[in-house]
Amino acid sequence: MTQRTIPLRNLAIIAHVDHGKTTLVDEMLRQSGAIREGSEMAERAMDSNDIERERGITILAKCTSVLWEGGEEPVRLNIVDTPGHADFGGEVERILSMVDGCLLLIDAAEGPMPQTKFVLSKALALGMKPIVVLNKVDRPSADPDSALDAAFDLFAALGATDEQLDFPVLYAAGRDGWAAHSMDAPRENLIPLFETVLSHIPTPDVGASSTDEPFRMLATTLEADPYLGRILTGRVISGVAKPGITMKALSRDGALIEQARVTKVLAFRGLKRQPVDEAAPGDIIAIAGFSKASVSDTICDLTNEEPLPAQPIDPPTLSITMGANDSPLAGREGDKVQSRVIRERLLRQAEGDVAISVTETENKDAFEVAGRGELQLGVLIENMRREGFELAVSGPRVVTRTDEDGQLLEPIEEVVIDVDDEYSGVVIEKLSQKKAELAEMKPAGAGKTRIVMHSPSRALIGYHGEFLTDTRGTGVMNRSYLEHAPHKGAIEGRRNGVLISNGDGAAVPFALWNLEERGIMFISPGDKVYEGMIVGENAKPNDLDVNPLKAKQLTNIRAAGKDDAVKLTPPKRLTLEQAIAYIDEDELVEVTPKSIRLRKIALKPHLRKKRAKELG
Repeated sequence: MTQRTIPLRNLAIIAHVDHGKTTLVDEMLRQSGAIREGSEMAERAMDSNDIERERGITILAKCTSVLWEGGEEPVRLNIVDTPGHADFGGEVERILSMVDGCLLLIDAAEGPMPQTKFVLSKALALGMKPIVVLNKVDRPSADPDSALDAAFDLFAALGATDEQLDFPVLYAAGRDGWAAHSMDAPRENLIPLFETVLSHIPTPDVGASSTDEPFRMLATTLEADPYLGRILTGRVISGVAKPGITMKALSRDGALIEQARVTKVLAFRGLKRQPVDEAAPGDIIAIAGFSKASVSDTICDLTNEEPLPAQPIDPPTLSITMGANDSPLAGREGDKVQSRVIRERLLRQAEGDVAISVTETENKDAFEVAGRGELQLGVLIENMRREGFELAVSGPRVVTRTDEDGQLLEPIEEVVIDVDDEYSGVVIEKLSQKKAELAEMKPAGAGKTRIVMHSPSRALIGYHGEFLTDTRGTGVMNRSYLEHAPHKGAIEGRRNGVLISNGDGAAVPFALWNLEERGIMFISPGDKVYEGMIVGENAKPNDLDVNPLKAKQLTNIRAAGKDDAVKLTPPKRLTLEQAIAYIDEDELVEVTPKSIRLRKIALKPHLRKKRAKELG
């Protein structure tokens, strides 16, 4: 019988986006000795993905491990850093099934936010007793007492038991590497945090005989390694994992997926995964050797027939259509342009991310990709363009469903907005026009108002840019899925038409200068354009075919005052998310590794007129 030599604790760090999870994990790694003194460690070391570093958000849940030797005996802490954005909530839902407790980080200035509510409800439902860490208490705007009161109210509103309501509280500044039991206590290091984790979070609940039982593990994350192939991470429920043993994978309904020999058993040690000879119950490990097993599958001994229960996942709320780029400029900037290659990449994404679903369209030439929100779908497309893909992407549509009575239901989101008092009126007015309902409004201190509204998801598509304009860039908007509710009816879409190129070639400065009076340009001189490509936004509601290729008519007569150089207004360059949110039903975004272009689905004017007649 195998005996574990070092006691274990498995914990997740959950919080709203930008409340300091990843920075706190950095300090825990440093102060536990997982990173040797003097050795270099990148800031936000757990955010290893390029896009995570650029945007300053966590997208993928990741495991690390520290050995805390400050107590009576060494204890290994398996720590999972989870995403803080609602679009990546599918990661959080799965990860919580691996751990026995969690640290709930709350910004002492902002208090609990929508994602705090989302992840906390999942943790409480699993019976966890979170440790509340009020982070960033050193900031001038921090109000830890109000944040703590709001946290208690949130626990109560989510139906926490008396035992869960009796949560321990720590005050911390993760960036400075200290935590304390009160605001007056010494601010030296994270020892109070480690001690609270050891005393409050239970050891993994494994029976004395579980090492002798058949091996069972629920796969919770999936990634591909160029050397080891498919790597499945999960927590050992019973039995012992050893390299070389043949195991099988069962689906959620108990069907056999495959049998395979385990080539590697990897444990998390600091920022690295290290091969181990065996792993005992309760430990979080990664297994290599399977070629078909995926997230939510049970990896088990050949004698086991019962799959482990998997966490239910909230449904997708938005979908887009993705297909091969078929514009006149296709294939010039990317090397992955075929539908077959796009299909393989999307199916691979859906395997590892349970919050995304992929289905083929009726004519089999494009794919319907459904996810949690614009950011999640935008990150997927951004990753694909960096890998060399060329894509044609439609605008987002909400995922509706019908109830038992045949009534159409659409996703509703809870939107929490912090704005300066003077802008609260315009925000409420704009969202009310989009069929949102005001749920709560209260002062948030320092001349700010907190507004809570329940809005249809489709009303929020593309609204964020308008919101920042209305609030002069000072507003903060957070949203999370609330429920599916009866359809709210028609919502006004984009008010302006677009300027469409009527020819192929390179844009000419003189032509763009003449077009500026028509509206806002999206292109610069020298940019390649083609017939049917959108080159700007019309100042009026209708679409307009224009010629961006028209050169200045040169003569041999030099007129006084007519020889001035053309001065152009800088064009409006849309980001990927802005472009996807901007386009209408008859438009597409052409995405390549180097360019983001807007175009009409039908490039020829007579085909657009025909399509408009068919749609009525």
